Amino acid sequence: MAAKRRGPVRWFVIAWKAFSYSLGALVIAFVLAQLWFYGHVFYWMHYPPGRTAFMEHRLDALLEKSPNARLRYQWTPYERISANLKRAVVAAEDARFLDHEGFDWEAIQKAMVKNEKQGRVVAGASTISQQLAKNLFLSGERSWLRKGQEAIITWMLETELSKRRILELYLNVAEWGEPGIFGAEAAARYHFGVSAAQLDANQAAWLAVILPSPRRYERGRMTPYLAGRVETIRARMGAVQIP
Repeated sequence: MAAKRRGPVRWFVIAWKAFSYSLGALVIAFVLAQLWFYGHVFYWMHYPPGRTAFMEHRLDALLEKSPNARLRYQWTPYERISANLKRAVVAAEDARFLDHEGFDWEAIQKAMVKNEKQGRVVAGASTISQQLAKNLFLSGERSWLRKGQEAIITWMLETELSKRRILELYLNVAEWGEPGIFGAEAAARYHFGVSAAQLDANQAAWLAVILPSPRRYERGRMTPYLAGRVETIRARMGAVQIP
């Protein structure tokens, strides 16, 4: 009888040990992954990134269509990027950029209410810091796991980097159109034939407006919708504060 009782107990102990070891391995893997992310954030405090995860993803897609495809990307220091573009991007993407710590809770609440009314996702509330986290490290996959990792990386960025550095990184790694246009310098030269430092208010507002879906719009194209949005961003730019 005692031997029969020991059988289930023995299997329970084995199962518990297997669970504990598996959980421990997952915790160790999670911690190592976060240290890897943190190490890159710390490095980018002083040095520009070569290519980001999102750039690699886009390049793979381009190479499937053409074996000679390449990205257009040139790092440009913050002081050599037009203040017009800085103001336009903040006005269009994250008006409270200097006030929040990575997450705009007011915008998140408004987006949740709007999405609930529509019964589907029609509004987002990602900050520049959140978008930078995604562009630097993550894929375009939508999942709660990815959003959780994005939040952790956003916290790292806001903790270790200044707002000026975050905006500098974002303006340099954001995608700005086909084929593989990344960063303010490549965008300015491709769409308008000028340097990032020479962008005027209208050009900067146009680049800011296409950021959510840059591959939808052809070089310098203006539509009634874009014209209206450009005018809106132009009107907001004067009141925007930038680091």
